[in-house]
Amino acid sequence: MDKKILPLIPLRGMCVFPGMVVHFDVSHQSSVKAVEEAMMGSEEVLLVTQRDFLNTEITAGNLYTIGVVAKIKQVIKVQNNLVRILVEGISRARLLGFEEGKHIIAAEYELIGDYEPAEDRKSKALFGALIDMLESYAVATGKDVKEFMRPYKPFTDPGKLIYQASGNLTLYFDKKQEILEKETVEDAADILCRYISEEVDIISIKKDFEEKVRGAVDKNQRDYLLREQLKVIRGELGEDTDSDIDSFKAQTEALCADKTVKDKIYKEIDRLRLLGHGSSESAVVRGYIETLLELPWDKMSKDNNDLKNAAKILDRDHYGLEKVKERILEFLAVRSLTQKGETPIICLVGPPGTGKTSIARSVAEALEKKYIRIHLGGVRDEAEIRGHRRTYVGAMPGRIAVGLKNAGVKNPLMLLDEIDKVSNDYKGDTFSALLEVLDPDQNKAFSDHYIEVPIDLSEVLFIATANTVQTIPQPLLDRMEVIEVTSYTENEKAHIAKDHLIAKQIRKNGLKKGQLTIGKKPLEMIIRNYTREAGVRNLERRIGDICRKAAREILEGETEKVKVTTDNLEHYLGKKKYSYDKKNSRNEIGIVRGLAWTAVGGDTLEIEVNVMPGKGEFLLTGKLGDVMKESAQAGISYIRSVSKKYKIDKEFFKEHDIHIHIPEGAVPKDGPSAGITMATAMLSAITKKAVRADVAMTGEITLRGRVLPIGGLKEKTLAAKNAGIKKVLVPAKNRPDIEELSEEITNGLTIVYVENMEEVLKEALV
Repeated sequence: MDKKILPLIPLRGMCVFPGMVVHFDVSHQSSVKAVEEAMMGSEEVLLVTQRDFLNTEITAGNLYTIGVVAKIKQVIKVQNNLVRILVEGISRARLLGFEEGKHIIAAEYELIGDYEPAEDRKSKALFGALIDMLESYAVATGKDVKEFMRPYKPFTDPGKLIYQASGNLTLYFDKKQEILEKETVEDAADILCRYISEEVDIISIKKDFEEKVRGAVDKNQRDYLLREQLKVIRGELGEDTDSDIDSFKAQTEALCADKTVKDKIYKEIDRLRLLGHGSSESAVVRGYIETLLELPWDKMSKDNNDLKNAAKILDRDHYGLEKVKERILEFLAVRSLTQKGETPIICLVGPPGTGKTSIARSVAEALEKKYIRIHLGGVRDEAEIRGHRRTYVGAMPGRIAVGLKNAGVKNPLMLLDEIDKVSNDYKGDTFSALLEVLDPDQNKAFSDHYIEVPIDLSEVLFIATANTVQTIPQPLLDRMEVIEVTSYTENEKAHIAKDHLIAKQIRKNGLKKGQLTIGKKPLEMIIRNYTREAGVRNLERRIGDICRKAAREILEGETEKVKVTTDNLEHYLGKKKYSYDKKNSRNEIGIVRGLAWTAVGGDTLEIEVNVMPGKGEFLLTGKLGDVMKESAQAGISYIRSVSKKYKIDKEFFKEHDIHIHIPEGAVPKDGPSAGITMATAMLSAITKKAVRADVAMTGEITLRGRVLPIGGLKEKTLAAKNAGIKKVLVPAKNRPDIEELSEEITNGLTIVYVENMEEVLKEALV
């Protein structure tokens, strides 16, 4: 026969016979191009079925050799790269070869025509046998025989009948391909009759199973016929039908929980049994049962109440922080005596990098408790705490319940990190959700929307951390015991670096012991001139910088050991980044040294006041906040009220302008602690009396000149000491705060307690 060439379209999961009219979608680029090429020519294509329909690669090994030449009747573009075509099979053909070019697969083929006919008698017998098999198939499937046989009435040729029947019956594509490839009508009819007979037998077996199922199902269970059918089939195959349900029941029996919880789980197991395996809701119920089984309802770990061991671990991991350690040891002592005691909710408040999170980890180690950290920064959905209701798609428990599940016991140590950074939005008030978690009187029966069974949180040791209490609502703050973790002194930072940070960074950067040493003096320079912080994070980073440079020098063979001294420190860290503002060298008029608290520790503020001829204007510059502006207004009002005492001309304030400025104008400054400082500076400038250079002060002023207490005294006192100040004026009501400071901070400072502006001016003015 003549060899011909047509565009090739590989078929996936289907087979087309001559005389059939079918439609299918084409998406592969080469097949779409083949359709376009055919429509511009003879409108004919070669359809060949792929052996593996999951494999998209078109190779000779993945294509059957016998296919069909078909004529394209209709082309519809469905989407961007999807075309739906209607074709009619014309004749069988044999694929001889193909090549791909310009995105079109050109196939070389030869027509092989219809099946070789049988002799006349045999042909009639084959036709009759095929008709009988098709009628038996219609009877077995419960179809109307006349309607089912209507499409086959026009045929008298058994070959054409085979084409039509094979295309219409629900056979796998590989079986249809086998029929298409037969050479004689006798072979094709034989294999088609065999496949029809197999289908009839399968239908018969299925009916037998259905009869068995009907006998086992009573009137109330007829809605679950499919589930029972699957049960019978699995029974015939010798498989266990209720393995998951039996496993859930066994786990529930062994669960350490009260009767309420177990009854809830048994109820959900019964629901799962009724739903069956195919239901979409069964996956939701299964996940809920697994969550309930994984929660530690009454499972507890044994705490280590050894006070000496706890003190040893806390001292090993942290230098200083005496208040925190003392509170933890007190809690342990109470637990040892009472065997339980009320579990406190501790909130560690302090600047970043002061070790709040690591304290919680050390406490967990000391108590031998499971440690769970829940980061609350940026959490704004109430469901993150309480869980989603199970009516939602994708519902899950809240973070508290998940933390308990991960811990595996009901008495872990749970760290609620960054509790001050929780936020609210339209999805609910997250802070209010935390109220129930952190209230000792309510958390015995904490309600998680997903779990639905009350969870006992009274055994959980909660430790929260925050940078500030200003953003925590008062009701929530009232339920926690706040312990302040204050800034470290330079001496404390040096101890922490020496005992922890240097060894940690040496190990982290691959150095060995003895390859890097940092002396005491260079370490003090790093703390003072290369970092400015309340904690030690940047100090650790600077030590890490030195370790990396040392590692490079050792690896390049420049040296075997690196010793950091005051002389070569700039080589490793560059020029100094910070320096403390030292006290003024001489007494000056209108310049007073104030003390301020910042997020990275304490600092000193130099407040300057100038008095100029003018119209009585009052100027404030230096990017001051509203509180500081009001303090300045209160200060000038106080000065005007006592102007006669200081012999200030009554027309002075009408004829002069007063300008208050705090340097570093780009840095925002606010807070209720600069009142007496600004008042002193203004009075000095007005009366032309100099202010002592070695005096610094902090405190708020009232209209009557009283000095009000302030906060952050530890950081402010440290800043004064670093600036070389000898005398610090502090509100008298802050005496208890000063007495709590260590001698390391107050040594070398003269602390003067003041109650009113007269005492301030007496100490400050020359």
